[in-house]
Amino acid sequence: MWRALSGRGYLASVWPWRAVAYLTSGALLGAVVLVAVVCGLVAGGVLAVVLVGLPLLVLTALAGIPVAAVERWRLRMVGVVTGTGGDGHRVPDRPGLRSWLVTRLREAVTWRELAYAVLFGLVLWPLDALAVVLAAGVPLAMVAVPVLVAADGEAKVAKLWTVDTWAGAFGSAALGLVLLVGGAYVLGVLAGARAELARALLTTKDGVTELARSRVRLVDAFEAERRRIERDLHDGAQQRLVALSMTLGLARLDAPPDGPLAEQLAKAHEEAGQALAELRELIHGIHPKVLADYGLEAAVADAADRSPVPVDVDLHLPDRLPQPVESAAYFVVSEALANVARHSGASRAVVSGGHADGRLTLHIRDDGRGGADSAHGTGLTGLADRVSVLDGRLGLTSPPGGPTLLRVEIPCRPTDRATAPSA
Repeated sequence: MWRALSGRGYLASVWPWRAVAYLTSGALLGAVVLVAVVCGLVAGGVLAVVLVGLPLLVLTALAGIPVAAVERWRLRMVGVVTGTGGDGHRVPDRPGLRSWLVTRLREAVTWRELAYAVLFGLVLWPLDALAVVLAAGVPLAMVAVPVLVAADGEAKVAKLWTVDTWAGAFGSAALGLVLLVGGAYVLGVLAGARAELARALLTTKDGVTELARSRVRLVDAFEAERRRIERDLHDGAQQRLVALSMTLGLARLDAPPDGPLAEQLAKAHEEAGQALAELRELIHGIHPKVLADYGLEAAVADAADRSPVPVDVDLHLPDRLPQPVESAAYFVVSEALANVARHSGASRAVVSGGHADGRLTLHIRDDGRGGADSAHGTGLTGLADRVSVLDGRLGLTSPPGGPTLLRVEIPCRPTDRATAPSA
C-alpha cells in the first residue's frame, strides 16, 4: 500500500478500491462486533445469577479470537503481510473442549484480542465509516449534482447547500472530482495506517518469536555441552584417577610398611581418593546420570538423600518428561535444597508435586526462618530465566519467620519412557 501511494500510477491501480473496501468492510464488521459484545455482556450479566449467563460471558471473552482471525484476513486487502509468527495461540496440551478453553483463557493473546475487539467496536469502525463518507461519499455526491439537477431541477449537496443552476451544478461536479482525487490518497493513507495498527496489535512479532527460539536453542546447546563435559570427565579424568588410585594402592603393598616412603604413598593414596570423590561429586552436579537414566522423580529422590537437611519427597510422575523440562526442574530442586541447607536454618524440607493439566508443578517447602529473596544472592535468578525459556514460572514466598515456599510450573507433555531421551 505505501509503495503504491508513492508511485505515479496509484489512481489507475486497484489500491484506491482496496482501501475503500478495507475501510467499508471494517465499518460493517465493527458494527456487528459492537452489537455482539454488548449483547453478550448484557445477557451474560443478567443471566449470571442463574448460572446460565456464565457460558455467555465465557463466549464473550473469547469473541476476540474470531474477530482477530477475520482482521488478519482483511489485512490482505491492503497488502499488509502478517509475518510468520502466527497468531500467538498455543496448541492445547490435551485434546478436548475443556483443555482448549483452559488454554485460551490463560493466554495473554486471548485477552489482547478481546481488547482489540472492544476497541474495534467502540472506536475504530466509526472512524472507518467517517473516513469513507467524507473522503468518498461527499465528493461522489458532488459529482452527481448535474444528474440530480437534470432530474429534479435542484440538488442539495451534503445537506448543506442547494444547487439549482447549471453553472453551480457543473462547478460542484468539478470540485467533487478534485476532492475525489485527493480523497483517494487520503483513504489510502488511512487504510494503510489502520492496517498497520491492526497488525501491531494482533500479530506475533517475528523478532520476539525468533528471540524465544534462539533462547531455547541456547538452552539446548548448553545442556548438550553439559552432557559432553560430564561424559568426558567420567570416561577420561575419572578413569585416570581410578587407575592412579589403584597403582598407589599396589605400590603401598610392595613398599616397606615403615619409613618415609610408606607415609608418602599413603598420603598420595588418600589424596587421590579425595580427588576422585570430589570429581564424582562435580560430575554429578554437572548432569547427574540418574536424571538421564531414570528421570526426574528418581533424580529428586537422590538429591533429597544427599541433602544435609532431612527432605520428604512426595513427587509422582507417571511418565518421563521432555529432557529440557526434567533438567530445569532438577536443578531448581537442587539449588533450592542447597539454599535450605546453607541459609534457612530449617530442620526439615518437603518436595512435592506432579504433572496435571499439561503442567509440571513442583513445591519446595522448608520450616526455616524465612526472609529469602531471589534478588539477593539465593542463586534462583538464573534458574527463573531458565524456567521462563520453557514458558514456565518460578515463584518464591518467604515471609520473615517462615515457612519458605518455592513454586515451579512448566507446561509440558509427558513422553513415552521407551523413547525418552537417554532412557
